[in-house]
Amino acid sequence: MENKVAPGGVAHMQIGDKSVELPILKGSTGPDVVDIRKLYAEADVFTYDPGFTSTASCESQITYIDGDAGILLYRGYPIDELAENSSFLEVCYLLLHGELPTATQFAEFERTITYHTMLHEQFDRFFQTFRRDAHPMAIMVGAVGALSAFYHDSTNVHDEKQRQISAHRMIAKMPTIAARAFKYAVGQPFVYPRNELGYADNFLRMCFAVPAEDYKVNQVLAKAMDKIFILHADHEQNASTSTVRLAGSSGANPFACIAAGIACLWGPSHGGANEEALNMLKEIGTVDRIPEYVQGVKDRRYRLMGFGHRVYKNYDPRAKVMQKTCHEVLDALGKRDEPLLQVAMELERIALSDPYFVERKLYPNIDFYSGITLSAMGFPSEMFTVLFALARTVGWIAQWKEMIEDPSQKIGRPRQVYTGPVQRSFVPIDKR
Repeated sequence: MENKVAPGGVAHMQIGDKSVELPILKGSTGPDVVDIRKLYAEADVFTYDPGFTSTASCESQITYIDGDAGILLYRGYPIDELAENSSFLEVCYLLLHGELPTATQFAEFERTITYHTMLHEQFDRFFQTFRRDAHPMAIMVGAVGALSAFYHDSTNVHDEKQRQISAHRMIAKMPTIAARAFKYAVGQPFVYPRNELGYADNFLRMCFAVPAEDYKVNQVLAKAMDKIFILHADHEQNASTSTVRLAGSSGANPFACIAAGIACLWGPSHGGANEEALNMLKEIGTVDRIPEYVQGVKDRRYRLMGFGHRVYKNYDPRAKVMQKTCHEVLDALGKRDEPLLQVAMELERIALSDPYFVERKLYPNIDFYSGITLSAMGFPSEMFTVLFALARTVGWIAQWKEMIEDPSQKIGRPRQVYTGPVQRSFVPIDKR
């Protein structure tokens, strides 16, 4: 990775009787950054930033977010343009390599991914070790971590060729693993991938086909699934991505790093938000109960799920695409009058016009509509985060790869503000 930050002046900090000069760095866009790497050495102090909300942990060329303006760019391309005009595999290539592929490059990449979708036959036995009622995300964490035991020929992080192979394997095999986690949970036989099908088509077939009858992929649903994957492919330095980078900074193999990211994503404050949004709509139930619920939100008796975002202080750009996709899916399935959609539309209308929500910038985010869409497609709510992990895998890999290839990369080692006891002497148990 070629470092591209530029000097942007100097910040002066006075700490007691010490005057410290800190370089100011400029990226290609976004806020300037104060470089504090030498602050401890020169002034004997740390910075304090719980959640790292004001700290840049790395230099990256992959994803850019402007939360105030509602902008999300993959390698400079707006998310809505990619969702409307591209495909998930093309976006995968873009995130991994930095540029959109030529026709020849894409054909080769697509073929490579397609022919890596099979799992080692012994790997299927691994699923049998889980309880039948295991959460699919528990299976995902274990299964992805176990890939390193089956594909140890691509775990050397210092070998560029092995890094590429492991990246291809995870992008290709994640739908197969996710579909098996789903099939195992519902007690149905596993379905093998077919090489003549596209990425999203294959995934839907592996999830919903059964031996008793032929399965034909609904192209509206396949297109919707592809868009959902694109919308979730990367999101800058969020909790799970930071987890992948932190794990990778130790030199851990890529399969272990992605498993760590999946474990982090499982948290309800991160990947579980769409499930919570769907549960909220179910709790409201009907349009006539919305005023009561909205008042409950204002009185802080209820939480408004699927609105607002840690980063976006404007309309989530992914939500606009997801809203349109949601309507297309419900139309294709004959569920246009779906009660949950009616509740969602009215709740969105109120939230976008009510001063209480407008002043607090509680705009709908992607989770608001994705839960309804995935539920209509036939996925139970416990699979929502699995689909998120499937899509985010390429972002995690791209971020991990960038971190490994960054010459300034160091093992992650955050500092702390220690507030425990100062040094004291041990007291024998009979004298306490």
